[in-house]
Amino acid sequence: MALFGFLNINKPQGITSHDVVVRVRRALGVKKVGHAGTLDPMATGVLIMCLGNATRLSEYVMDSTKGYSATVHLGVETDTYDAEGQVLYEHDTSGITRADVERLLPLFTGDIQQVPPMYSAIKQGGRKLYELARDGKVVERHPRDVTIHSLTISRWSPPHFSLDVSCSAGTYIRSLAHDIGASLGVGASLSALERTSSGNFRIQDALSLDDLLADPNWQRHLIAPEQALEGFFATTLAGSAVNDIFNGRSIPRSEAVTDGTVAMGYDLGGHLLAVLRADGDSWKPQKVFYP
Repeated sequence: MALFGFLNINKPQGITSHDVVVRVRRALGVKKVGHAGTLDPMATGVLIMCLGNATRLSEYVMDSTKGYSATVHLGVETDTYDAEGQVLYEHDTSGITRADVERLLPLFTGDIQQVPPMYSAIKQGGRKLYELARDGKVVERHPRDVTIHSLTISRWSPPHFSLDVSCSAGTYIRSLAHDIGASLGVGASLSALERTSSGNFRIQDALSLDDLLADPNWQRHLIAPEQALEGFFATTLAGSAVNDIFNGRSIPRSEAVTDGTVAMGYDLGGHLLAVLRADGDSWKPQKVFYP
């Protein structure tokens, strides 16, 4: 049977997300491997690996609420906004208290606009920002809408403190650290980052990369699409509707959902058959998975 599932990997520090993909592909002998949601080399924690046809679902598992544990270094500004960058400025932080930081946190909670760092993979003018940054160029970046659901201090040990963050996909925690430091007037950068959750994937359930690659029965760790996509709207496909969907035809929709709603279409046994989109009074197939 063809592979169709996800792995929850606890990414080790010091390697890229792509490095993890390469190691999994080579060690497990799987041709079709991808990841959903990049982590910087410095970061650790939940990295969702997509195997087989699950690579076609990466955009859906990626677009989910993220959880992070972030350690901020007050008084140190770097060009990358984290500990891997070149130090630009250092400032005295002896006058900054925990209460000072806590008073600021509501300003960074909710729907906010965030300017991405220069050292990021966002493209501008056909080139990635980090490529421009490495050439010594700094360009204007447009603010992006992000949502920070919650932001709390979990540890205070000046000049460091740790934040527990729950946020939307696309939030740069490095920018958050930098912006908090700027608001305090002393600068700041990110010194450590762990992704603690991504959608239904949790750090307490994650496998170490070495343990996974050493397990001859590694397929027992595969997470089915039905579990990974549990939070999405679901509809059951049966009878002639299955054949219509498999042939790329829309089917009538009775569910009261807004136009454009994405739904997962399951057979009577609960297996994923298709990704659908509400279009008028129909479900229109977007991606089809033949059993």
